[in-house]
Amino acid sequence: MMRKVIVTEFLTLDGVYEDSTLWQRDYSPDDGGFKRAELFESGGLLLGRVTYEGFAQYWPTASGTGTFGERMNTLPKFVATTTRTNLKWNATALQGDVIAGVEALKRQEGQPLLVYGSGTLVKTLLRHGLVDELRLMVYPLVLGHGKRLFSEEDRLPLRLIDSKDMGAGVLLLTYEPVHESAPQQP
Repeated sequence: MMRKVIVTEFLTLDGVYEDSTLWQRDYSPDDGGFKRAELFESGGLLLGRVTYEGFAQYWPTASGTGTFGERMNTLPKFVATTTRTNLKWNATALQGDVIAGVEALKRQEGQPLLVYGSGTLVKTLLRHGLVDELRLMVYPLVLGHGKRLFSEEDRLPLRLIDSKDMGAGVLLLTYEPVHESAPQQP
């Protein structure tokens, strides 16, 4: 049995993921239980370099985060980076090719690997068929500019496996990729 890779992203209606803390502040979805459950169900974090650097700066010294912060700090982190060699915060750089590194992690036994943010890494994982579940928290906002998770060249058939109203107009949409050779279910 292969370890799953689960991606969770905050998105606007037009697919922007960039600088989400700037556009999220006007909304207060009830996402605490969901974020807690997905973190505690995971066996490690798979992060891009930029997300890793932001998290590694914040989480080790964050106060008042309780068991969520403890879990965040103690989980192993696997970082896709070609520039960082000296990683801290219980982190290991993926060696060599990112695709091969993630494939090797997926062959291991254990709980799923959770990808937070890390848009560039997520695009790579999606294009190589390495994402098992895609959780999109979609905010009722169109920005019209910014980095988008999907580009015009992307074709990714998905099957909706769950949806939940998180309040404040925010929807949690959970998808799994549909392999082109497999018949789609209605």
